[in-house]
Amino acid sequence: MKVGDFCKTGAGGTPLKSNRKFYEGGNIPWLLSGEVGNRDIIETKKFITQEGLEGSSAKMFPINTVLIAMYGATAGEVGILRCEASTNQAVCGIYPNDKVLPEYLYYFFLNHKDLLVAQAVGNAQPNISQQKIRNTEITLPSIPEQKRIVSILDTVFADLEQTRAKTEQNLKNALELFESACSMSIFSTDAIPSCTVLDVAKNEKGAMRTGPFGSQLLKKEIVDSGIAVLGIDNAVNNHFQWGAKRFITSEKFEELSRFEVNPGDVLITIMGTCGRCAIVPENIPKAINTKHICCITLDKSKCLPEYLHAYFLYHPLAKEYLLSRAKGSIMAGLNMGIIKELPLVLPSIEEQKTLVSQITFLRENLDKLEITYKSKLNAIDELKKSILQKAFSGELTNTVE
Repeated sequence: MKVGDFCKTGAGGTPLKSNRKFYEGGNIPWLLSGEVGNRDIIETKKFITQEGLEGSSAKMFPINTVLIAMYGATAGEVGILRCEASTNQAVCGIYPNDKVLPEYLYYFFLNHKDLLVAQAVGNAQPNISQQKIRNTEITLPSIPEQKRIVSILDTVFADLEQTRAKTEQNLKNALELFESACSMSIFSTDAIPSCTVLDVAKNEKGAMRTGPFGSQLLKKEIVDSGIAVLGIDNAVNNHFQWGAKRFITSEKFEELSRFEVNPGDVLITIMGTCGRCAIVPENIPKAINTKHICCITLDKSKCLPEYLHAYFLYHPLAKEYLLSRAKGSIMAGLNMGIIKELPLVLPSIEEQKTLVSQITFLRENLDKLEITYKSKLNAIDELKKSILQKAFSGELTNTVE
C-alpha cells in the first residue's frame, strides 16, 4: 500500500520571524527539522506562543506522530514524537492510527531513507516533498506481525547501540591514553623553560607572521587556480591537509610574497577554530597563508618543526600557558603576541629527535587503533542496514544472524 492510502500526513509551518511576540514567553513545543533523528523525541529546544501557532501554517502534532525531515542536510531523518509539538515547514508528520504502529513506520522509513533522499529534488540541499512520502509504498502486515518485527528490531538495535557505545568509549580511551603518554611520560614535566617561541624563529624579518588583512586580499581576488592560499581547514586536524580550493594570481602573489609559506613552517590557527597546529609538508607548491593562521619559520639548528608541533599540542606547560592566556579556553582566541611569548623547554636537537620519534611511534599505533575501531563502527552501521532490509523483505526471524 501507499502510505497516503492509510495514513494522514501534514507539514509544519513557521511563524513570522519579524514578529518577536510569536516566540517570547511561548510554551508550545516547536521542533526544527535538524532535531528530527532520534527514535523517541521527548522534548524540544524552542517554543512558540499560541498566537504564533495560530498566525502561521504550523499545527500541533499529537503524541506518536512519525516525523520525517524533508529539507537540507538532515533530509530523510526520522523520529517518533513522544510529546505534543509543532514543527517548522521542513518537517512532515505522519499521524498515528490503528492500522500501523509508529515504531513500525519509524523502522520502515529508517530503512527507506537513502531511497527517499535519492529521489529528492536538488543536489546541495535535498528537498523531499510530502507527496513523495505519501506515495511511498510499504508492506503493511497485521498489527501482531508489526509488533513481532518491532520487538526483534528493538532488541537487536539496543544490543548494537551498546556495542557502538563501548567501541566509541574504547576509541576515546585510546586518544586520552595517547595524550597522557605524550604529556606526562615523554615530556619532562619538571623541566624549566629556557626561551620562548620567538627565540627559535629564524633570524629574519617576518619569520613569524599572519596573513594579509583587510584590503590586502579581497574575496573577489580569490580565483579558481594559481597560487594556493592556506587557511584554518589546512591545519584543523593538527596535521596538514588540503581543504577548500583557494588561489590568487601570480600577479597578486608578487604583492603578497612576504606571506609565502615554506616547507617545514609551523602553522597555528588563531581565529575561528583556534589552537590547532600543523607542519607545512616538503612538497608544498607555492602558497601563502591567510590572516587566520600564524606561520612560523624556525631556525632548525635550534628547534625542529616536529618538536614545536608536539610541544604546542601536548606539553603541559604549553597547554596551561595557552589556556590561561586565551580567557580560559583555547577556543576563545589567540594572537601572534601570545604565541611569540610561549615559554619553551628546549632540549638539544638530538633529544628533540628522540622525543619526536617516541611520539611518532605512539601516533602510528594510535592510528592503527583508530582504523580498527572506526571499521567496527562502520560494520555496526552496515549490520543495521542489513537487518532493516531483512525486516521489510519478509526475511526477519527471531534469530538474526
